[in-house]
Amino acid sequence: MYAIVNIAGKQFKVTQDQFVYAPLMEGEDGASVEFDKVLLLDNDGKVEVGAPLVKGAKVSGKILGHVKGDKVVVFKKKRRKGYKKRNGHRQDFTKVLIEVISLNGAKSTSSKKETKSTAKDDLSEISGIGPTYSEKLNEIGFTTFEQIAKLTAADKKKIAEIDGLSEDVIESEEWVKQAKALLK
Repeated sequence: MYAIVNIAGKQFKVTQDQFVYAPLMEGEDGASVEFDKVLLLDNDGKVEVGAPLVKGAKVSGKILGHVKGDKVVVFKKKRRKGYKKRNGHRQDFTKVLIEVISLNGAKSTSSKKETKSTAKDDLSEISGIGPTYSEKLNEIGFTTFEQIAKLTAADKKKIAEIDGLSEDVIESEEWVKQAKALLK
């Protein structure tokens, strides 16, 4: 699901859990913001185009901070006249995390948990799992910390069959506790 939103006169294509560098807005770090000027909304192939705005659609987010853009050098020169001017400029932006895209007051169909389960986590962050073993776990279907945090006895047996690793090693290394800590 994505939306095209008008933020301070500029149009942005936004999706859930995405960072946007919008023109400078008022508000402190951590403050919530809502954008109700939604021009287009795509909900898994179902596109709604506003005339000019989609009724009832809102995009809400959280301000993460105020930052400055890259420096732009402005250089003016008139040849053979001895005229040179050098000036610089850094544009101010507000970094916004898009949290929810809603249509008619209803939240989006894709939630944060679904995006986490489809994305791969780096399992080598858990001590005892190296990059090679992480790839082997990915091949048999364990790709996220959430899956490791919810290991059952059958899953441990399945993992143990990879390299003849005993189930005691999995418990002694405390993979489940580490995965739960990494989820937070």
